[in-house]
Amino acid sequence: MKTIEFGRPMISQEEKDAVLRVLNSPQLVHGPVSLEFEDAFSTFIGGGYSTSTSSATTALQLAYMVLGIGRGDEVIVTSLTHVATANSIVAVGATPVFVDVDLETGNISTKQIEKAITEKTKAICVVHYLGVPVKMDEVLRLSKSKGLFVIEDCALALGTYFGSKHVGILGDFGAFSFYPAKHITTGEGGMLVSKEESMIVKAAKTKAFYYSKNVGDRKIPGIYDIVGFGLNLRMSEIAAAIGIEQLKKLPEFLKVRERNIALLTSEFSSRLGQFLSHKCTYGISGNYCSSFVLEPKFARYRDQILLRLKNLGIGCSVYYPVSLPQATFYRLHPEISRSLSNPNAQYLAASSIALGIGPHLSESDILFTRDSLSKVLEEVAS
Repeated sequence: MKTIEFGRPMISQEEKDAVLRVLNSPQLVHGPVSLEFEDAFSTFIGGGYSTSTSSATTALQLAYMVLGIGRGDEVIVTSLTHVATANSIVAVGATPVFVDVDLETGNISTKQIEKAITEKTKAICVVHYLGVPVKMDEVLRLSKSKGLFVIEDCALALGTYFGSKHVGILGDFGAFSFYPAKHITTGEGGMLVSKEESMIVKAAKTKAFYYSKNVGDRKIPGIYDIVGFGLNLRMSEIAAAIGIEQLKKLPEFLKVRERNIALLTSEFSSRLGQFLSHKCTYGISGNYCSSFVLEPKFARYRDQILLRLKNLGIGCSVYYPVSLPQATFYRLHPEISRSLSNPNAQYLAASSIALGIGPHLSESDILFTRDSLSKVLEEVAS
């Protein structure tokens, strides 16, 4: 049976050699490789400053810590996102306020953002859903008028641009993910970016216990002070070494993703639903995956469709299977979150199917996926 994986890291000899160089060195953390990766990442996104982290989740948490957001504060966030987006807010003691999404893109609704603002609101966290950029001009105009911070969750948005600017450096902070299924990987890892150097300097200290002196700056070995509150949210030198090599390949990875999503969605017509828009007139999508949204009367067959695709060897998923206000954890603990009405998020959660378009997939893989999806949809609905 043909096997078409939803996602698979593209690891070659270059990454293996880079890891061995680190393992043969005397320094596995606090070293020059992480700094090199951070500089290369800033160059790729076209500006700003970067500090590497252990994950995108900890990058988001770090952003809130640096901004001083905590108990008693509210952060507005989309209902349709990975739980990490909301949990990072809860982790600092603040309250996530869930709002609905736009049906065409899956991105946060700017109209709903304005309705959710209260005197407790301190920030807006936007998620560039599946790599489609949020209309940041609207978000930034609103945040400026209300005096709010803006955090960009870019976990699925490497290679995504709003206008001519890469996402992540439009707001106050941006957080990226290098989980194995993402655009590039470091095994586990993340990156926090900002257009403000002072913010990243503070973040770099906060992610490493807020030592007064880094290891290499201590004139007397072992002597330092703790001058602020910090945690261990660092990336290892091993992970950074992989990231440097992956970043070199990213432009080609993005070209293949663009080709694959065009193949998957072109000439595909079905009365059962449509592909969620991956194109926009105001920027460039990073094309994380392709999401097919079933019409309401066929959405009840969604799980059957997923199983049939799986049985054909086609990797598939759902982004995301539950609107977070309806997730058991948040539903059973209403004291830690607040929610506005979110029918669009619930609809997409119950009606969508995600298909892989990563660089590990050939043209024949994509065409097989497209043809199989069309056949399965017709069979299930007949």
